[in-house]
Amino acid sequence: MPPAKKAGADAGIHFVTGSDEAEVKNAASELAARLAPADDPFAIETIDGAVATVDEARDRIHSAIAALLTLPFLGGAKLVWLKSASFLSDTVTGRSETVTAAIDKLLAVLERGLPAGVTFLLSAIEPDKRRTAYRTLGKLAIVHLHDKPDFGWGSTEADVVNWVADRAAKAGLRLTDDAAAVLAARVGAESRQLDSEIEKLSLAFGTDTALIADQIRDLVPATRAGGIFDLSNALAKRDLGLCLRTLDQLFRQGEKGVGILLAAIMPTVRNLLVAKDLLLAHRLTPPAQPQFFSSALNRLPPAAIAHLPRKKDGTLNAYPLGIAAANSARYTLPELQAAFLACARANKELVTTQLAEQIVLSRLVVEIAGK
Repeated sequence: MPPAKKAGADAGIHFVTGSDEAEVKNAASELAARLAPADDPFAIETIDGAVATVDEARDRIHSAIAALLTLPFLGGAKLVWLKSASFLSDTVTGRSETVTAAIDKLLAVLERGLPAGVTFLLSAIEPDKRRTAYRTLGKLAIVHLHDKPDFGWGSTEADVVNWVADRAAKAGLRLTDDAAAVLAARVGAESRQLDSEIEKLSLAFGTDTALIADQIRDLVPATRAGGIFDLSNALAKRDLGLCLRTLDQLFRQGEKGVGILLAAIMPTVRNLLVAKDLLLAHRLTPPAQPQFFSSALNRLPPAAIAHLPRKKDGTLNAYPLGIAAANSARYTLPELQAAFLACARANKELVTTQLAEQIVLSRLVVEIAGK
């Protein structure tokens, strides 16, 4: 995002901030390299603002003030970089009166104006925007804002998948649609982790061909969200082997049987059943990609879609149904009806019998996905 320079902002004061940790750190490093005097490598003073205690925060702020008021030893220009200032966040340290007083002293120095040739760079991740310090910095400094992507109320899983695929493509890494979905499920909108995983995948597999989902699973650490997605996706694709491997992984991660059933298995079977019924009743063609199914649903009469799941803004939650519709040919309608009843029986067994949870769910996924 281009820097915002408000009227009255000092061209010698830069504030790099936002909720996107990776972008803030990268942007601050690049800006520091541009602002540093080219003819004097010693004319940059970096002060680490990532602190754990009130005393550390106070001392780093005072060090920054002293550095701003001290001219370079041999004259010329100078850059002072207060880096990763954690004391601007809404924390116990940040709310301390001692730290607040020290920040006020720093702001007073900035308001009076810096000595000729001195440039100040402050970088901070997720500062508390309610504080006076944040608003004052917004007036005094050129602000470089880097927030995490805001997909909005109307967003779907497809928006996150597309964002992950686009970010990978910009880094030179190609992903199949399934691979992008798996990576999005395991990383989400955390750009720092995503960039790290993209770099790791590029080094491991290269960038000549598009990566497939199994390559992502081999290298990107498994998470609960990723495991739930893998199990749901494996059921939709009727991949019994991946179902059983993922189920084992979720139990090894400490997940409970009822949670797995209600978060992954039952919603997937329900979506498959609903999608199959809609396709047959209205003679719809299964979509080539999940995100295309919403347009087909929106053409149906309101009574035909009144029972479908909705998002918080009231619009259809079409993406999970799109995944189900794209895989609908793998199941018959009677098979899905039987699978839904089997989920109900498994739920009763999990809460009323002493059978091992893994046995109950393993038997269930075999009953559902077995050909």
